[in-house]
Amino acid sequence: MLKVFTGIALTAIATLVSPAGAQDWPNRPVTVVVPYAAGGPVDTVARIIAARLSEILGQQMVIENVGGAGGLTGTVRVAKAPPDGYTVLLSGSAVLSQNPTFRKQAPYDPLADFVHVALFSDSARVLIARKDFPPNDFKEFMTYVKANQSTLQYGSPGAGSGGHTCAVLLDGAMGAKVTHVPYRGAGPAMQDLLGGRLDYMLEQISTATPQIKGGTVKAYATLGLERGPGLENIPTADELGVKGLDCGAWGSFSFPKGTPEAIVQRLAKATTDAIDTPAVIERFKAVGVVVTAKDRRSPEYLTKFIKSEIERWVTPIKASGVTLD
Repeated sequence: MLKVFTGIALTAIATLVSPAGAQDWPNRPVTVVVPYAAGGPVDTVARIIAARLSEILGQQMVIENVGGAGGLTGTVRVAKAPPDGYTVLLSGSAVLSQNPTFRKQAPYDPLADFVHVALFSDSARVLIARKDFPPNDFKEFMTYVKANQSTLQYGSPGAGSGGHTCAVLLDGAMGAKVTHVPYRGAGPAMQDLLGGRLDYMLEQISTATPQIKGGTVKAYATLGLERGPGLENIPTADELGVKGLDCGAWGSFSFPKGTPEAIVQRLAKATTDAIDTPAVIERFKAVGVVVTAKDRRSPEYLTKFIKSEIERWVTPIKASGVTLD
């Protein structure tokens, strides 16, 4: 009888403690894993939103850059973390809808291994090249690259990253196969582009814009359905007659599977409050990023959206024949 009573008592205590713990979240700093090196576009957005979330939640949101394998290393780190709300993934399109499709045996399942929290940003991608790259416009670029593909190199934040996926689509559109040079993040790749050691990149607008406006790179086209904020003079590939090159990026938060629902909802609400802050909107705008519409921010929307994005990318990735196993 004592054992039965003890078991019932412990269950009751656990039931009382767990919701309270979730309601008290966070009571210590939260680690925000960015699966790319510091200085890149994801890192830039992360630091803007994390600063505001720290104020809203009353605890520090600590950025931890875990680069490698096009975002896989950091993503796996979160997938295997304790589901206590103190490790969260800040990522988006590449690691949740593209990278696993390049692999026969991906080390995580974007849907089964995470609880998705909030979609908070959209960002265009821009085709940029070293400033002395010979072509003067997008048409010339495609002709030149196809003719010289064996001697050219493009860089990306890693194999399977958004920049790599976009370049694979561009290869297909050009009928070319250019040598890919993967980095641990967009920052190191950009440094080599500026140094003339790479020929071109397909970079998010947040890190491409300062270089374009500073005249340190050439810009040929926006890879999205609309022209990018602050770069309205750069036409889309679609406008220039090349259809299907829609490979912008989106940003989101995800917890390890099993994280309490109360914590998920708390961060979702805080994220909405953060991106509705005028200062955050302005800082996002300054780097060419827009906040998502209110009806696209919920955990339920994000989960369905990721599923649809995975389905959208399966065909072009498989058709490319590129595998990363």
